[in-house]
Amino acid sequence: MSISHQSHSSEPDLDPRNMIRVRGASENNLRNVDLDIPRDALVVFTGVSGSGKSSLAFGTLYAEAQRRYLESVAPYARRLIQQAGTPQVESIEGLPPAVGLQQQRSVPQERSTVGSLTAISNVLRMMYARAGDYPVGQPVLYAEDFSPNTPQGACPECQGLGRIYDATEASMVPDPSLSIRQRAIASWPGAWHGQNLRDILISLGYDVDKPWRELPQSDRDWILFTEEKPSAPVYPDLDYEQIQEAIRSGRKHDYMGNYTGARRQLLHMYASADNPGRRQRLEPYLVVGPCPLCHGKRLKPEALSVTFGGMDIADLFRLPVTELQRRLEEAVQAHESPKADSAHRRATEKALIARRLVEDAAGRLDRLIAIGVGHLSLDRPAPTLSSGELQRLRLATQLISKLFGVVYVLDEPSAGLHPADGEALLESLAALRDAGNSVFVVEHNLDIMKQAQWLVDIGPEAGERGGQVLYSGPPAGLADVERSITRRYLFADSASVLRERRTPEGWLKLNRVSYNNLNELDVEIPLGCLTAVTGVSGSGKSSLISGALPALLAPHLGNLPAEPAEEGEEEQPGEISGEAGGDLDSLRRLVRIDQKPIGRTPRSNLATYTGLFDHVRKLYADAPLSRERGYKAGRFSFNVAAGRCPSCEGQGFVQIELMFLSSLYVPCPECGGARYNAETLEVTWNDLTIADVLALTVEEAVDVFAQQPAISRPLSVLLDLGLGYLKLGQPATELSGGESQRIKLAAELQRTQRGRTLYLLDEPTNGLHPVDADRLLRHLDALVRAGHTVIMVEHNMRIAAQADWMIDIGPGAAAEGGTVVAAGTPTEVSASGRSRTAPYLLEHLASDSSAS
Repeated sequence: MSISHQSHSSEPDLDPRNMIRVRGASENNLRNVDLDIPRDALVVFTGVSGSGKSSLAFGTLYAEAQRRYLESVAPYARRLIQQAGTPQVESIEGLPPAVGLQQQRSVPQERSTVGSLTAISNVLRMMYARAGDYPVGQPVLYAEDFSPNTPQGACPECQGLGRIYDATEASMVPDPSLSIRQRAIASWPGAWHGQNLRDILISLGYDVDKPWRELPQSDRDWILFTEEKPSAPVYPDLDYEQIQEAIRSGRKHDYMGNYTGARRQLLHMYASADNPGRRQRLEPYLVVGPCPLCHGKRLKPEALSVTFGGMDIADLFRLPVTELQRRLEEAVQAHESPKADSAHRRATEKALIARRLVEDAAGRLDRLIAIGVGHLSLDRPAPTLSSGELQRLRLATQLISKLFGVVYVLDEPSAGLHPADGEALLESLAALRDAGNSVFVVEHNLDIMKQAQWLVDIGPEAGERGGQVLYSGPPAGLADVERSITRRYLFADSASVLRERRTPEGWLKLNRVSYNNLNELDVEIPLGCLTAVTGVSGSGKSSLISGALPALLAPHLGNLPAEPAEEGEEEQPGEISGEAGGDLDSLRRLVRIDQKPIGRTPRSNLATYTGLFDHVRKLYADAPLSRERGYKAGRFSFNVAAGRCPSCEGQGFVQIELMFLSSLYVPCPECGGARYNAETLEVTWNDLTIADVLALTVEEAVDVFAQQPAISRPLSVLLDLGLGYLKLGQPATELSGGESQRIKLAAELQRTQRGRTLYLLDEPTNGLHPVDADRLLRHLDALVRAGHTVIMVEHNMRIAAQADWMIDIGPGAAAEGGTVVAAGTPTEVSASGRSRTAPYLLEHLASDSSAS
């Protein structure tokens, strides 16, 4: 059964006047590529990871279109373009303006939501303002009064955040057996500032050497919660008795100090923290709770008193998009009920306004449902969305905008999408094309390739062994290109060859699990097996595997290490309840390998995360010139002032503000992007500077460090996971979620395996060409053969079909999901009549004779 029941393909217009002609493209690993691509067509770029397809689609075509646009906007932009560089291409003719929809984790800000990103929130706020049901006597509000991001609408207590930060005695003083001098008040700043507060307290007559719990409650309350700001003379380095004597005798003090209550001090430091790391260090001393005024709804009371269809706007925004659309239609029909009395003329007017605005909102909601994000709610914070969901939201916005005559360049729009939603995605791409646009898609999904009008296959392999156009034409023609790795999978004669399935060594049982849309769920997971958890987006897969499972196992495995939330990220709503049972004694630890970034800043990269850079720096510290100058390994860290470039502080680039456009990052003019100062770069190893090493790809570095086992071992794993094209110094902020996850897996695979481990992976094949997905599967299979248990949330049916066991969650999303639809071997799950996964799984099991 195919993902598509009707073809979106048609013969593209091959008139030379309707072609984009690329000549001499040499961006990154592209090897002087000449290429003609039809406009007004659905064009798919394929190839293994690192083959050069993104360099062609984004680095060349989109980048050149953007450069031409910027050049037309303002004369001064030419200087910035020159700094940023231009694509390495001789010429491109026939290139229309371009819109790039790339996968990225960064979002505008913490307050961004699904509703604000798609502008649906604006329509619904207008509806509440003009057609809502107001309490008797309340003045009419404006649309901005229903936004928590405006001064007019935000809750005055929490400023529109929905939560408040406070501090208690227990949070600020975690160990009351300590004295103030021993830092009982752990929330106090360290170094001089904390000592200053202690010295002021001594001058004010408080005992800083008595255990905190032995101080009178009145003293403890004043020290922590006073709003007074008294001044007192400060005598550093004197003890309590000496200070009291100095005050009595009128001895001159060093200075006058002002005391601030510990709670006030903490809240001020948190509010003024200028980076995520500092806020994260302060958070353990804070208590976070829902705002007592708005109860987490973020709006002022007047806005929350207005209803539509019996719901305030905050409750409406919490509904999944599919449910929201239904409720809006029901509510507008209720408004349209005939009124016999002329006194209801105002009600009739409101009904007409409501119908017009609901129709507008419904059209936008249709687009969200069509691209597979109908499970999201409008108030879902943007930072909690996957990169694939973010890209599809931007796609929906473009469909609504109805632009004409542009090139849309998309980066794997099917990432994180269940095959059941694939047809709707293809309909959306076809709609963009039929509106008079060109749609260029970088994609690994075989079903998307089959529906393309034109296929460009780059390869044959990654890095230096790629960068060539192997084929450009209608998809069927690729069958004759023997050098193409993509061809082997696109035109496979039979389903995957499956190995013999393993027998479970025991069972992990979760009982009565409730979390998000999971309601009293019971599920059994085999140990010593590879298990695939499937289901449509929003069905509850991640709630079960990434949320409930680790939390319920924590009491048995010890507290699991907490993963810091990303900037702006909030915890998923709801409390986790349930219990874990079964053969728990056979598990020793749990490892989560998710798609969160390996670091928050460009200073984090592949080399630093895997630990191999520590060994590289030691090599440079042992170089003759380093020993002569006394350089230690720290000198070769771009985070240390002694060795890094002083201009960019080791980042390799500087930021340029473009006023009305997004900020531009350009190579540092002093170090040229090398990150280090000139003296550090004078040290070489095998004729390479430390900056040269960071510029190496993994594939190149394997050869360079072949005689250095501590470095070559992690490099070999990275190479085998299909990451040979990444540079060692590739900033964490430039890595996709799939790349980050594979780097984490590589770091885990090079460690000595201790005991029996439960590995949890979230869509590990995202962003992988089928051949790279097979390599990944071999590593996961090796973990299971070594006695471990692997559970992966997966949408790739070709990979899921090769698991030992499957658990399908659904049948639908949000309230329509959250149950185990089917569990068993892939063959057993494929026979389920309720499963939306079953039909897509079946085609990969056609030749599975070994399944039990």
